[in-house]
Amino acid sequence: MKPLLPLLLLASLSAAAQADMTVGVILSTTGPGASLGIPERNTVALLPKEIAGQAVKYVVLDDGSDSTAAAKNARKLVSEQRVDLLIGSTTVPTSAAVAQIAKESSTAQIALAPFAPAEGEQRWIFTVAQTNALMAQALIEHMQQNGVKTLAYIGYNDVWGEDWHKVLSAMAPAAGIELVRDERFNRTDSSVSGQALKVMSKKPDAVLIGATGTPAALPHTELRRLGYKGTIYHTHGAANSAFLRIGDKALNGAILPVGPVVVWDKLPDGHPSKAIASAYAQNYQAQYGANSLSPFGAYLYDAMRLVEAAVPAALKHATPGTPAFRQHLRDQLEQTRDVVGTHGVYNLSATDHFGHDQRARALVTVQDQQWVLLHAPE
Repeated sequence: MKPLLPLLLLASLSAAAQADMTVGVILSTTGPGASLGIPERNTVALLPKEIAGQAVKYVVLDDGSDSTAAAKNARKLVSEQRVDLLIGSTTVPTSAAVAQIAKESSTAQIALAPFAPAEGEQRWIFTVAQTNALMAQALIEHMQQNGVKTLAYIGYNDVWGEDWHKVLSAMAPAAGIELVRDERFNRTDSSVSGQALKVMSKKPDAVLIGATGTPAALPHTELRRLGYKGTIYHTHGAANSAFLRIGDKALNGAILPVGPVVVWDKLPDGHPSKAIASAYAQNYQAQYGANSLSPFGAYLYDAMRLVEAAVPAALKHATPGTPAFRQHLRDQLEQTRDVVGTHGVYNLSATDHFGHDQRARALVTVQDQQWVLLHAPE
């Protein structure tokens, strides 16, 4: 029987070498975040099926835009599926919930929302969405150039809304802009009349709405209905076709920062993301229809661009499905440089798990349900 032992060992090693790399994807395809999560789910069909000769399997779960469900899904993926990587979730609150499981299980997470872990907690957490500070800077510069001196804020009553208010509280006064009102609403609210009236009572030069997807249209349309004439700004979280459709003509003149992929066909030829953003946009719309493009699906696409860059080196040290591979994958993600994505160029490091610079943003206005490019740094 002794001669069989080497053969059995060889078969075991061969099976391990051929094991799929498993990616657990947690998305908000139902609930308030659905207009963001559905394009992400659609993008799964456009992701690579093989990286460096290694088959890739995707396990996709819906968290219903609920943080408790997101954490439950993450725990299921690491314990039952033994995933090599977690991607998600769609919103900041659900991404924060997934992060706890990523940290506990020593599994790298790539968040699709601009979730910023607390100091010292970012080791296993990476993020492809632009930071709120990076995007807010573009808005502040536009406000300065257009004489805005007073600004009111209506944002979500959660971590997204709070982070945007925190960023504004630091940047606006430094730019000579006074924050005159801070109002909040819930993602599931059907009316914000009270908040809009309180904002208008301060007669601000401009209003910034700190919300995402279709709910971001609610305060905007209410302000216009009540007769507000000033400029209304939005965050990059509002940039999808459902937002444009729901807000319709009331959104004309809105200003917001977006990822380059949103204006892929209007980018300067010298922009580093033009080619890949154009390819992604055309492939996505060929499969899901004209005007179906969303920057949120592109975040998932960029997440796998980072993975494609990191996996070859990780495979030299360990095989998928093992703690060693998860560790090496995390290490390689942290070392990725000059990875061109649809949302800009990523340069990650031990101190920067976002990796963006100003090439990750473009400033647009809205006109008749279309994005009109104002500026795109190259």
